[in-house]
Amino acid sequence: MPIGPARMPLFDHLGELRMRLVRIVACLAVAVCVFYLSAPIMGQFLLLPIAQFLPFDPETGWVETVALDPFEAFATRFEIAFFYSVIATSPVILWQLLAFFLPALKPKERKWFVPTFAVGVVLFILGVVFCYLIILQAAFQWLTDQAAGLGYVEPRMSSYIDIIIKFEVAFGFAFELPLVIFYLVIFDVIPYKKLRESWRVIYVVLMVFCAVITPDASPVTMLLLFAAMVVLYELSLLAARVVLAKRIRKQNEELAAEEAE
Repeated sequence: MPIGPARMPLFDHLGELRMRLVRIVACLAVAVCVFYLSAPIMGQFLLLPIAQFLPFDPETGWVETVALDPFEAFATRFEIAFFYSVIATSPVILWQLLAFFLPALKPKERKWFVPTFAVGVVLFILGVVFCYLIILQAAFQWLTDQAAGLGYVEPRMSSYIDIIIKFEVAFGFAFELPLVIFYLVIFDVIPYKKLRESWRVIYVVLMVFCAVITPDASPVTMLLLFAAMVVLYELSLLAARVVLAKRIRKQNEELAAEEAE
């Protein structure tokens, strides 16, 4: 990875930052143009998990949504294109960000920095896939059922695409929990023993977090996300206990010494 020297004049740092931002924007612009042309297919893929709740064209087999004006159709196509462009160009974005920040880090910090980004990307993708395969159908089924006896749900194009993308992004970030737990332990912010003993409080905090982060605020979505985060939390503690056994033993000894005093 081509990286600059650690010490540079301020304007040289700003020049390098501008160069890397220009590269990111240029890649995004090209990707947006490509995905904008294929936005209908990409949009159909986003709507696939909830296709049973939408009308479809028998000739094409595609689901249909309603745009109230031409600008809404354009804005929705652009939103779809931008969402897929960020995903497609994420390696370039991460590459440029790493190349800018790595010179400022010490060798020991670099050792953790690169794996952190790699694990973070994997966890984010897992969250997006989990949402796409499991959450979307259950969430929209519950939401559309709320109209029973009152009327019918008009599948507005911008609203449906927007809420699906928000779901995907929210679950992607929520799945970063293992990284948070790992670094809380490794940097001695919260000792492993306290994290393990305070599980009741943490479960309540996770429940509140799930209620806030879910775009639809429905109990079905919230509980599904809460269940996933509880599993992630327990797996995070298990992984920390295995990988950081020496550090956890040291933390326990320090806590025992404090209690003895």
